[in-house]
Amino acid sequence: MRLSVLLLCAAALGGCSVDMGGFAFTSDTREGRSGPVTTTTTTSLTASASTLEATLTPDGECSAGTSARPLPPAITEGITECELVKLKGTRPTDVLIGDSGKGQREVQVLYSEPGGREIYMFTDNRLSRIVKPGQG
Repeated sequence: MRLSVLLLCAAALGGCSVDMGGFAFTSDTREGRSGPVTTTTTTSLTASASTLEATLTPDGECSAGTSARPLPPAITEGITECELVKLKGTRPTDVLIGDSGKGQREVQVLYSEPGGREIYMFTDNRLSRIVKPGQG
């Protein structure tokens, strides 16, 4: 019961991850030549649930993740990395992935367009800034 409640809470919280591990010990007693013999075996079980949204890999592909959000109608601040790629309809020219000094995931997605380069900057999988030709 507790596991189902925990998994339900994890699914309700977007961007959260749950990883649970445990051990089980089983004892078995049998009659041996010189009396009862007890054998103890150990098994390991790991259950995990993840509701992390898909992010871009360095080659411009979306990682395996889930998203319950519908695709937005336009490229605006707040969209995810994979939503940008879906809205653009093509793989990016380049993807740079790093982290800030604050432990946040920072991604710069470059598209070479006929009018010049467009750079889309993401912090923790949310579009935070767009730099287009002629902008600073």
